[in-house]
Amino acid sequence: MNRLKCLIAPALCFMVFSGAVHAEEQTLHVYNWFDYITPKALEDFKAQNPQTKLVYDIFDTNEALEAKLLTGNSGYDVVVPSNVFLAKQIDAGVFQPLDRSKLPNWNHLDPKLMKLIEANDPGNKFAVPYMYGTILIGFNPAKVKAALGENAPVDSWDLIFNEENVSKLKQCGVTLLDSPADMLPLALQHLGLDPNSSNPKDYVKAEALLMKIRPYIAYFHSSKYMADIANGDICVAVGFSGSFSQAANRAKEAKNGVVVDMRLPKEGAPIWYDMLAIPKGAKNPEAAYAFINYLLQPQVIAPISDFVGYPNPNKDATELVDPAIRNNPNLYPTEAAMATLYTLKPLGRDAERARTRAWTKIKSGI
Repeated sequence: MNRLKCLIAPALCFMVFSGAVHAEEQTLHVYNWFDYITPKALEDFKAQNPQTKLVYDIFDTNEALEAKLLTGNSGYDVVVPSNVFLAKQIDAGVFQPLDRSKLPNWNHLDPKLMKLIEANDPGNKFAVPYMYGTILIGFNPAKVKAALGENAPVDSWDLIFNEENVSKLKQCGVTLLDSPADMLPLALQHLGLDPNSSNPKDYVKAEALLMKIRPYIAYFHSSKYMADIANGDICVAVGFSGSFSQAANRAKEAKNGVVVDMRLPKEGAPIWYDMLAIPKGAKNPEAAYAFINYLLQPQVIAPISDFVGYPNPNKDATELVDPAIRNNPNLYPTEAAMATLYTLKPLGRDAERARTRAWTKIKSGI
């Protein structure tokens, strides 16, 4: 439509041109973890924001997300990195700083938790916490008992890292996360070394430990274990805390006779935070703010915690969370357990390189 036609029919021109802009602003691209939100939360957001078309994609490792972000043009408006990866990505200039005036529900966040997160995001400038949790052991009580007897150390990393134990569990299936950033710190901790070690030689020792148990590991994956342990196809998995809550619920719903239990090992474990952030190249930041602010509502985030089995950082939502979740010390750690937990930090180049080399050997088994 040319300028003359616009002079003759200005109302029509307004409809055409404003419609084009409107269409461009319609699509919100969100990239989140596998099985990490309720369908109802997404449907309600779409109902409350009919002008926004929501495209929701999933990933199952931080490494997969980072590979997209570091290209500089991920195509996403909201992404959900874990805190350690977030810190590296902030340094790389991946995210745009938050405009808190567009997040009026920020006041629901727990100040104590926000202070802890400042270790990875100073001043809480770039990200909003979504969920947090730990890495722990999920297991099938009947199968573990059959393999190891009544005194199986299900509350200890010895269940995994002791070759005598894991060799007996091989028959029913043991799996590990497909993530060097999660698995190598656990090996270091088990060896009495700093989980955040910057010494490349320490990763050689961690590699040796994992290579000893490698023959007894069914596979490495960061989401497949959820369905497999719920179906009874494996008996032990190292995984994310809430994933075992989901698996237990799936088994109950399927009425397949499988019981899924979990333990936060007594020696301690990493505690992590998954963060909502807006990439610099986001094409629809206004819709991104609307989505994040929506998730900050206590009545929205509490049912998501119920579904995914993870605690959320919303101080006004805790009492709305199912007591079976909030009173489970393996999901909501006690104060005593919190003292054994540790946050992971970004590694220097040499240590990162050593960790990557170690993981390549561990995965290949060679």
